[in-house]
Amino acid sequence: MPQSTHDRAAELHNLAAHAHAAAATAHGKGDHLTAHELSKQAHEHSMNVNKLVEELCTKAAGFQQKPKQST
Repeated sequence: MPQSTHDRAAELHNLAAHAHAAAATAHGKGDHLTAHELSKQAHEHSMNVNKLVEELCTKAAGFQQKPKQST
């Protein structure tokens, strides 16, 4: 079954949050290379969420601007 855009955005938010938490843990352990890579992953997930949310907003604005057809 296809995943809704809302569900995908929520999943990416969760992935970004997890990557941020993992990066903080790695940084706290002195593993700065891993922390940096995880931070880059988190940023990528966040940017993908932003793209999806903009797409949702564009679609929503399109639905709101369409006049209702009378029958």
